[in-house]
Amino acid sequence: MTFNPFLFRNYQPRPLEIIDTTLREGSQSSLLHDHYKYFFTQEDKMEITRALILYGVKFIELFAPIVSAQEKEDWAAIKAVRNELIMQKGYTFLLAHVRCHPDDVESAIAAGADGLNFYIGLSDVSRNYNHGKDFDDIIKRAGKLLDEVKRNHPDLILRFSGEDAFRTPEVNLFRVYDEIAPYVVRFGTPDTVGVATPAGVRQRIEALRRRYPHIDCEGHFHDDRGFALTNALEAVNAGMRYMNTTLLGVGERSGITSMTALFFNLYIDKMYDHLEGYTLRASYPINVMFASKLKKLVPSKEPVSLTNRTHTAGVHQKAVLNAAATYEPFPLDQFGVSESEMLLGPLSGWNMVYYFLKEIKYYNLGEGTARKIAAVFKERVYNIGPNDSPTRILVEIAENEFGLSHLTAPERVKDNIVQRMDEPSQAEPEVPEADFARQNAVSIKRG
Repeated sequence: MTFNPFLFRNYQPRPLEIIDTTLREGSQSSLLHDHYKYFFTQEDKMEITRALILYGVKFIELFAPIVSAQEKEDWAAIKAVRNELIMQKGYTFLLAHVRCHPDDVESAIAAGADGLNFYIGLSDVSRNYNHGKDFDDIIKRAGKLLDEVKRNHPDLILRFSGEDAFRTPEVNLFRVYDEIAPYVVRFGTPDTVGVATPAGVRQRIEALRRRYPHIDCEGHFHDDRGFALTNALEAVNAGMRYMNTTLLGVGERSGITSMTALFFNLYIDKMYDHLEGYTLRASYPINVMFASKLKKLVPSKEPVSLTNRTHTAGVHQKAVLNAAATYEPFPLDQFGVSESEMLLGPLSGWNMVYYFLKEIKYYNLGEGTARKIAAVFKERVYNIGPNDSPTRILVEIAENEFGLSHLTAPERVKDNIVQRMDEPSQAEPEVPEADFARQNAVSIKRG
């Protein structure tokens, strides 16, 4: 038999495999509606796919093509991007999220899916108010369909998930999974409504691994309680190999686990083997790219963000100017965040005023003058108008009230300081409603 590197059975899984579902779960985010976008365009999907593959993601989950005529067309475009990158990055598996329904399956196979991610709700709520099927019916329907697919398409990757798994008693989950086990390579444990806790996640995964030692587990954790990242980390520590993520953690309601947040925390915890094959320095750039699709900045809750190196309080600014590690303990430069940002405002101390006027604007002044200017600035800036900016106020005070003159900028420092007063840095997406304060920030390159 000829060796086929594009078949899953010939792929050696890494300790952690991301199944990125930005183009499926992420498409359900209400953030798309904020700017009347509603869906990712085909061009968006192609760019996101390319970025994920270059980052090192080997599994990408998409809707079943039956969802719409547009989704069917998008499948072909996404496949074309994948195929273009095979020589550069190897093969990436495209997985279709399908109901236990023949029509979903047929549409995915016709589109050329590498795998089928089957799902059906198993909790009492799902069975009573969603599909209305009892366990015997679920087992019969899912088992028959999976058996047919496995016999007729033996090279397809098959996964089965009991939707709402953490509101499904273990005995009920096992009742179904026992019957499905002969057909699948993975069992999903989706926390569909975000009710799981870290202790519950560990207990469930350990139970699954004991009962099905030859079947991998796949996690999908929603953030309704704010536990998506914590639960994902607990799952990885409990031995889960496959994890659903999205860029920036977007998804239905509060979203799911952020890919870059997960990697960032694994790096901090020194779980370096789980980072194999992923381009960590592309983490911030991929976040910025995706945020631009939503016409937003990278959110402050995302660890891999410039916000995590942004300082407003005067005490913090002074310390960071002396030694960044004082308030920047994490190696964000490893994830592509190469700058620190100081925000001028009423909390800025004289140190920041001195640094800004001398090192950024190249005014000739001493520390005593900086202290006096800072006092005037702190009083004046509280009355700032909607069309004004702290930097403009500070410069006007320095020039008009203290008569400061410019120094010539030393050549040795010109390349080390990025001044973002009137336009965004290349590191931030240019969006219509960019945060006003960021337009008045001082960015200091690190490294």
